[in-house]
Amino acid sequence: MSFDIKTKPEIYFNVVRKEMLPFVPTEARVALEIGCGDGNFAELLLSRGVLEVWGIEYEKEQADIAQKRMTKVLVGDVAEQLTRLPDNYFDVIICNDVLEHLIDPYTVISKLRHKLKKEGVMISSIPNIRYFRNLFDYFFNKNWDYTDSGIMDKTHFRFFTYRSIRKMFESNGYEVVKMEGINPTKSIRPFIWNLFFLGSFWDIRYLQFATIARPK
Repeated sequence: MSFDIKTKPEIYFNVVRKEMLPFVPTEARVALEIGCGDGNFAELLLSRGVLEVWGIEYEKEQADIAQKRMTKVLVGDVAEQLTRLPDNYFDVIICNDVLEHLIDPYTVISKLRHKLKKEGVMISSIPNIRYFRNLFDYFFNKNWDYTDSGIMDKTHFRFFTYRSIRKMFESNGYEVVKMEGINPTKSIRPFIWNLFFLGSFWDIRYLQFATIARPK
């Protein structure tokens, strides 16, 4: 991954992504989570019937905690750990807000295809660079400032839109089965913009997009 994750506050790793659980197939029994943090999402998976949860985590301190909760945790850069994973083994691979941290997420997801079983799927949550607060800050305040967390996180190497997320998966051997905006704003401003521009700004109300993709 090659970013200074050690500067992140503890809460960065400890957020439980409960909103992503409905995207995980209920029949999944063997899972892999990329960027598993301390293993809190793995605990959710295990509580609903997943039998094995593997993880890859860049930060050793978080991985040490995750080891106590998960079946197996590999420590280090995900691109370097892929060869240690068994082929055709996982029912689901989960990437909760991690692909944007990778220098080359395209190659990573392409290689991860071979780690999935025939009917396996990849689940991802990816920040939306067109989120309305970002657009407003850019267009009206002329700001493109990096922050310690959020969409403009200084450790993000890649930025994505609804369209570019779909293109990334489809151009790397996947079929997008489902794609849905998550964590919508309660502000009325995106609705006004969308109405004024005849529906072309429908996507700006969502902080992230959740995607289910399967190998073609």
